Amino acid sequence: MIRNFEALLKEAKAKGPKNIVVSGGDDAVAIEELQVAKGIGLINKVFLVGDKEKIEKFQTSFEIISASAEETPLIAAQIAGRGEADIIMKGKVSTSAFLKGVLDKSTGLRIGRTMSHIAVMSTKFYDKLLFITDGGMNIYPNLEVKADILMNAVDFAHKLGIECPKVAIVCAIEVPNPDMPETMDAVELVKMAGEKKFGVCEVAGPFALDLAVSPKACELKGIKHSVCGDADILIMPNIAAGNISAKSMIYLGGASIAGAVMGAKLPCVMLSRSDSKDTKLNSIALGVVSC
Repeated sequence: MIRNFEALLKEAKAKGPKNIVVSGGDDAVAIEELQVAKGIGLINKVFLVGDKEKIEKFQTSFEIISASAEETPLIAAQIAGRGEADIIMKGKVSTSAFLKGVLDKSTGLRIGRTMSHIAVMSTKFYDKLLFITDGGMNIYPNLEVKADILMNAVDFAHKLGIECPKVAIVCAIEVPNPDMPETMDAVELVKMAGEKKFGVCEVAGPFALDLAVSPKACELKGIKHSVCGDADILIMPNIAAGNISAKSMIYLGGASIAGAVMGAKLPCVMLSRSDSKDTKLNSIALGVVSC
């Protein structure tokens, strides 16, 4: 089981090197981190798709695939779909354009499941990695979409060595309430897990956040469950809850983060301009481990 980012990098080195294609390769920050990743053995071949003249200014030895701005996302996704790359990474293209390329039927990357973002958090206040999903893609997921989000996270956790991931369906309260639809979704997701719809995992909810991560809170509230205070995965009710929770941990709790988008044939790495160098490298490592 990978419990921190140091262990993640070690595992990525063992599983690598992998090939990666960048949609929008004229991205100085992405190229810099890819060079670091290549230097430590995470990646092998890199395809930079985009404006050839702009990419050449970075004097990189990576392979350049010339494409117009409109063609770039689709061409990058097609390279991945043909099996020439193990990971597809967002460079200097919009998120919507990047995902449109991945989801295009001609690429063969769709697997019939909703794609979702998984933020992987490491904090001194928790003794293992914590997955928060989905704070990056699905705005107000219904029950069907939440089921896909949960499945993506469980599959992802398995790849990181967690044999039986503990999943908390996070809500504001731990009592089902028809006036709070997310609590009723939690009840249904737990039922689906009991029917083995998500494979090997333990699912509990609705859980307030404290019950998911604090054994003391579980003790005080008198709630006993194997997921109590020991969750690996937090399924959030909507994108705002996921996004705010992750950023609160970073900016107020000093947490480190990496992230990837799952639910396609191969992992998608989407980096933000505000991400630290460590976040970028850890996210590439996540992509390698989850191939």
